[in-house]
Amino acid sequence: MIVWINGAFGAGKSSTARELVDLIPRSTLYDPEATGDAVRRLVPAERLAEVEDYQDLPIWRRLVVDTAAALLAEVGGVLVVPMTLLRQEHRDEIFGGLAARRIEVRHILLTPEETILRQRIDTREEYGDPEADARVRKWCHAHVDPYRAALGRWLAADAHTVDNSALTAAETAGAVADAIRTGLVAPCGIVQTPEPTGETVAAGVLLFDEQDRFLLVDPTYKPGWEFPGGVVEPGEPPARAGMREVAEEIGLALDAVPRLLLVDWERPEPPKYGGLRLLFDGGTLRAADTGRLSLPGAELRGWRFVTEEEAAELLPPVRYRRLRWALRARERGTVLNLEAGVPVG
Repeated sequence: MIVWINGAFGAGKSSTARELVDLIPRSTLYDPEATGDAVRRLVPAERLAEVEDYQDLPIWRRLVVDTAAALLAEVGGVLVVPMTLLRQEHRDEIFGGLAARRIEVRHILLTPEETILRQRIDTREEYGDPEADARVRKWCHAHVDPYRAALGRWLAADAHTVDNSALTAAETAGAVADAIRTGLVAPCGIVQTPEPTGETVAAGVLLFDEQDRFLLVDPTYKPGWEFPGGVVEPGEPPARAGMREVAEEIGLALDAVPRLLLVDWERPEPPKYGGLRLLFDGGTLRAADTGRLSLPGAELRGWRFVTEEEAAELLPPVRYRRLRWALRARERGTVLNLEAGVPVG
């Protein structure tokens, strides 16, 4: 289990986390700031200059998931993670990645009053260097408004909030520990199917609008967009699996079994097992069908219709190659056989 302590910069997350590990048996502190420091040393300066915050780098978010999972596998118990996450897509990607590994995340949000928060920021000293501390305080103040905006939109939706305006770090940790012990903090609801133990068969469905754009969905549990679809269950026909996934993911029941466009063999690349990836043509959706699209589950944060050119910016390379060949197969009225994204036969 992970206890993720969120909140504004300066809200008291780190001091609370240090106290909390003394209250929760078999708990370990993991601060993703350490991963951020490693990213700063690993990533070329020109790439770092492209972003305002290392959280905007996909490598940081992936490493946070991988590091947390590896640390839990090493020491077991509970991981206490103090880290501000103000962008919902970052929260979704990290929490979803952990949920995909069957790691429960209990989300705690510290919510001191803004006047108290700013007072704490003004007295914050970390480095013993006046200039460095002044830069940190400026950074914290600059992110109060983004924190307030996130709080108003989504931040508290799945978090257990603790108002620590009048609490010491030890008292705040005590409140968090009590909430976890008494079951007030539920696991976050982002879920994913279990990790495969061998090669899999997956079915995706291309759905088109009246402008001949196709639908992509944005998973919470991994970076990059995807076609509606998922893993074929044992004994399930692949086309029917695609129909089932479309209904589960976007709330749309297809009237007819979709036509096969291509079969692509995906090479095993440990820890991924690879397998067969099928893409089907789900046909053109009428405007009324498009208006009924919804996101009934917690695995997707959004959907959109895109052109082939727009998809190049959204899909990972392997899925984009598969898409391009699927569109060519649709144009030609044929079925293509691919091996690692390359037509054969």
